[in-house]
Amino acid sequence: QVQLVESGGGLGQAGGSLRLSCAASELAFSIYAMGWFRQAPGKERELVAAIRWSGGITYYADSVKGRFTISRDNAKNTVYLQMNSLKPEDTAVYYCAAKQSTVGTMLVAAAYGYWGQGTQVTVSS
Repeated sequence: QVQLVESGGGLGQAGGSLRLSCAASELAFSIYAMGWFRQAPGKERELVAAIRWSGGITYYADSVKGRFTISRDNAKNTVYLQMNSLKPEDTAVYYCAAKQSTVGTMLVAAAYGYWGQGTQVTVSS
């Protein structure tokens, strides 16, 4: 079982920055990839960014490219989402997720077996 604990959400201003953290209980070698998803009211959950734990290959949704950065700290079993140039449309509940299986893509929510509790990010204009 992988337990994920998120932190760092809250209220930000348009043009500002926030950083989300997600600490995993499982040792890093058992995790294949981690992702950050978000879900706004009335919308489907969408992938924001993902990272392969080994090798650090990353993926970003078009809507956040150039503004958000996903990174990991292997020693701390932690993944981060640095969010810069925030926009009101970034307002959502953000979830981190862990994928243990090496089979299949890391780009869909169904591929992830473990999820954090979610943290609210609200961006004011």
